[in-house]
Amino acid sequence: MPCYKQTASQQHVNWNMFRILDTLHHTASGLDNLPKWFLRHVAPVFCKQLAQLFNLSLSTSVVPRQWKSVVIRPVPKVATAKSHTDFRPISITPMLTRIMEKSIVWHFLYPAFHQPSVASSLNDQFAFRPTSAIVFLLHTVIQMLNKSPYVIVIATDFSKVFDTVWHITLLEKLADLDLPDNVYNWLVKLLEYPGLSHWPCQLCGNW
Repeated sequence: MPCYKQTASQQHVNWNMFRILDTLHHTASGLDNLPKWFLRHVAPVFCKQLAQLFNLSLSTSVVPRQWKSVVIRPVPKVATAKSHTDFRPISITPMLTRIMEKSIVWHFLYPAFHQPSVASSLNDQFAFRPTSAIVFLLHTVIQMLNKSPYVIVIATDFSKVFDTVWHITLLEKLADLDLPDNVYNWLVKLLEYPGLSHWPCQLCGNW
């Protein structure tokens, strides 16, 4: 199990919280019942306090329990749903959780992905950009056809791949990125199992 990193510093981020709140897109509110329109209207009043709250959460690597509570909303996968297997469970986290997650992605994860040691291993990863993947595949096939008479393409589809991501494996990969320790610890806290104050460490056996 992944341990917390012990050299975490009290790092603070200069959040542009007003811009974050003022550009919120229409989305469902979670258990906090904070609608998008409300956060946009009160942005001039609460942006400073919210930035302080985010900095406190990040510097101490503490994720409030309320931020990890979700609403499960069933969304039908077919036109006429007849059984529970015809629905896709969508987890709706609180609005503040989504804002915090997005901010961490932009401030820390994306810069870490652009490090030369990491970027070289991600140049063929396209996530939710299918057009880019098709262009890359077509370009690769054309280059190979210039040297070979034919090309064999084997495509596989992993069923429910996003529902089977192991948090432990994900955190082990995040631990290798150039992330501040307190940011990594915050992600561990976000993904740790409910009911446990900490996971047991596989290496040292500590909690």
